[in-house]
Amino acid sequence: MNQQVLELWPELLWIKDQDLREKTAKTWELALEKSVLTPEDLNTIPFTLLCGPDMKVSFMAHKRCVVHVARDAGEKMNDFFKTDLPVDMDVLIAGAILADVGKLLEYELKDGKSVQGKYGKYLRHPFSGVSLAEQCGVPAEVCHIIATHAGEGDMVKRTTEAFVVHHADFMTFEPFKDRLK
Repeated sequence: MNQQVLELWPELLWIKDQDLREKTAKTWELALEKSVLTPEDLNTIPFTLLCGPDMKVSFMAHKRCVVHVARDAGEKMNDFFKTDLPVDMDVLIAGAILADVGKLLEYELKDGKSVQGKYGKYLRHPFSGVSLAEQCGVPAEVCHIIATHAGEGDMVKRTTEAFVVHHADFMTFEPFKDRLK
């Protein structure tokens, strides 16, 4: 596993299945190879372009928060619902880590600020994220989370893990969006 990716994502170690952990890390390595963004950029650029220039929360702060919220929710669901609504924690964590990996292809830097690039105008990050993940052998149940975590997922039936990541993502986004209007 690339040290740079592990420094961005210490949460990778939460994935117990070594093969899935490696494929998840490999997807981030591939995204960083193809992106103009560096790990340092990810720790400084705003996590969304939708809230305007006043957004101070970094891409990585938001993404890591989503992973933590999703993991905690999945654990509580397993505690309370057990076999009635089981959550596959490895799938959940891998999906949460990879949900926005496509933004590395969607974004460009212009005058030191992140903007939607030409690629991003044609393909939003759920699509490019699935493409990156599939190139690295990430299984379909994780790619499903990447594909359905944003609004595009409203058109399909989400798995339990995809619902958790979707809501973890939006509950840590919508309040910012509403506050900065």
